[in-house]
Amino acid sequence: GGRDGSRADGGARAEPGDDRVVGLVAALAFPERIAQVQGGSHLMVNGTRADAGEGSVLRGAPWLAVAVADRPVGRGHARVRLAAVIDERTARRAAAGLYSEGDEVHWADGDVVARRVERLGAVELTVRPLRNADPGLVRNALLEGLREEGFGLLRWSPDAEVLRQRLAFLRRRLGDPWPDVSDEALHARVAEWLEPELSRARRRADLARIDAGQALNRLLPWATGEAARLDELAPERIEVPSGSRIRVDYADPAQPVLAVKLQEMFGLHASPAIAGVPVLVHLLSPAGRPAAVTADLASFWKDGYKGVRAELRGRYPKHPWPEDPATAEPTRYTNARLRR
Repeated sequence: GGRDGSRADGGARAEPGDDRVVGLVAALAFPERIAQVQGGSHLMVNGTRADAGEGSVLRGAPWLAVAVADRPVGRGHARVRLAAVIDERTARRAAAGLYSEGDEVHWADGDVVARRVERLGAVELTVRPLRNADPGLVRNALLEGLREEGFGLLRWSPDAEVLRQRLAFLRRRLGDPWPDVSDEALHARVAEWLEPELSRARRRADLARIDAGQALNRLLPWATGEAARLDELAPERIEVPSGSRIRVDYADPAQPVLAVKLQEMFGLHASPAIAGVPVLVHLLSPAGRPAAVTADLASFWKDGYKGVRAELRGRYPKHPWPEDPATAEPTRYTNARLRR
């Protein structure tokens, strides 16, 4: 070769440090395309994943300065067409404008994750667990969790679930001042009903200790005095003609359901109503299975009852099956018990 460093074949001979210079130039030219190896691919500072070809010397390099990349149709990752190998020091130097260090607190894998992170754009350089994270960041992370996984993260007793259903019914039926208790509305008013418990919580387990029913009570219209009418407008139980107090099912906010033994409703001429809505009555056989469903008891006694009586009287002979249920004595008991 000649003294100018050219080779006999006309190609330039690589001097020690040439690769380093090429890498630095590429990194300075395209700092957002500096990439760190992660598994079988590289993650660029701009957040794009890129693959070096099978068998490429670039494939396992800890750091690359990517000069040219494209994204083939139908591929999730970009493809590296031209790149130079660099070291972390060069990466930090070239992408200094994209360097940041800070506390990151998020909801991840089902709980609050708090970390101190040093990064170049999307690439994490160092990560350390963070103790005593800022309470505001922790609260935001818990809100992320509630949005992601729902308010089921709180402690819902059966009574709390029923309270939410009753409120949903009253909201639909009467509107204001009864609160909207949909997930969306509860997120919008989280400061009104979920504090101070939410700000005291630090992790998932703390959310599970928050009594959702007690919290929901804060949304009741106390200021107008309407809250005192909750049990009158949407009672948990209603008394049926037999004297039993039966729990009302408010799972469908359009129409409450009452499941009650048919014999306990004898003598009632009209379906019970809650806040002006006729209750959907599931009339049960003596075995507790639905024999008929009606929102119009008067017409059922007149028309539907005959068929039910014909079908069930032979199967349950110990129970009363009067011909005129509208005037019969309601009962929880069998004939034998009634004759005593």
